[in-house]
Amino acid sequence: MPRTIRFHLDEHVPKAVAEGLSQLGIDVTTARGVGRSGASDVEHLQFALQAGRVIFTQDDDFLRLHATGAPHAGIAYCRQGLRTNGELIQGLVLVWECYEPEDLYSRVEFL
Repeated sequence: MPRTIRFHLDEHVPKAVAEGLSQLGIDVTTARGVGRSGASDVEHLQFALQAGRVIFTQDDDFLRLHATGAPHAGIAYCRQGLRTNGELIQGLVLVWECYEPEDLYSRVEFL
């Protein structure tokens, strides 16, 4: 597993967030970018786990999946509408700067 956090953004995260992270040199994939638009939340978690990526979402269903013990490489979560795109980017950059991938395995980090 890489020593730097890599993100996977679910399909409801604004494109501007992915673009902002990419411009900062952070490795990020999107549901649309990897051909997973319309995939179930479980499929997104499985993809991110297999790819060693922390999933960023604003979908409460991922919190429920976490609570059931579904395996994942980490979930970064922020309630929809709570933060601007710039604030989301800042929060994800902070996660990227402060954690190693193993720190977030099977954990939720709230932005």
